[in-house]
Amino acid sequence: MPKIKKTVLSKKPKLAVKKRAVLGAKKIGKKIPDKKLSKSISEKKETFSKVSFPIVSPEGEKTGVMSLPNDLFGVPFNAQLVSQAIRVYQMNQREGSAATKTRGMVEGSTRKIYRQKGTGRARHGGIRAPTFVGGGISFGPQPREIHKALSKQMKKKALANALSHIVQNNAMKVVDGLMDLPVKTKSFADMLNKIQVSNRILFIYGNETASVARALRNIKNVSVFPVDSFSAYDVMTHTYTVFTKDALVSLIDKRGRN
Repeated sequence: MPKIKKTVLSKKPKLAVKKRAVLGAKKIGKKIPDKKLSKSISEKKETFSKVSFPIVSPEGEKTGVMSLPNDLFGVPFNAQLVSQAIRVYQMNQREGSAATKTRGMVEGSTRKIYRQKGTGRARHGGIRAPTFVGGGISFGPQPREIHKALSKQMKKKALANALSHIVQNNAMKVVDGLMDLPVKTKSFADMLNKIQVSNRILFIYGNETASVARALRNIKNVSVFPVDSFSAYDVMTHTYTVFTKDALVSLIDKRGRN
């Protein structure tokens, strides 16, 4: 019988413990953290942790700087969440009161309009059928309850996304010293021109500046809301958002408590 040669398998060199761990991670599919990537992420977090915003006077001059929390004014924009919040808000504005009359609701006789056979026409029972003019509507809308729900956390995140978006796009103003102005429409219209806001304006006031609503409500394309009742929909459907300083402070305090 021919002799079978024995093949000696070459021994693999022992790998270092760290190298073996890396190879094992690659086989499993784990992502190995990169030092540069982790550094860039930490730098981004630092940029979002401090959001400073200027405060202007009614004359449009810078009077100070206010530091804003990153979880409310420094959030990366999530278009899907904001779109969902707007859709839910618009849906909840509907009353669901659209209604049409069925054949049992319209006026008309219940007798058979002509005999069943012998006329050459299609058989019919009543004049109130949907096929006749003045008859009932088939499959028409009926009163119904329309309501969509959005969780509290999603509402808060949507508002934070909207506020962060207008900060990043320079579409927000913070005004202080409005109580020194006369509560007249003309003076507040001049104030809006001086702080350089136009088109659709959302003006949000606090408890201390509640009297300004009377002067602003007659100005065209200006929507006035107290700080407790505006939403992400209001922010996203206006070109500029103007906060009074006390309104912004109360919004931040309320956010911190919750």
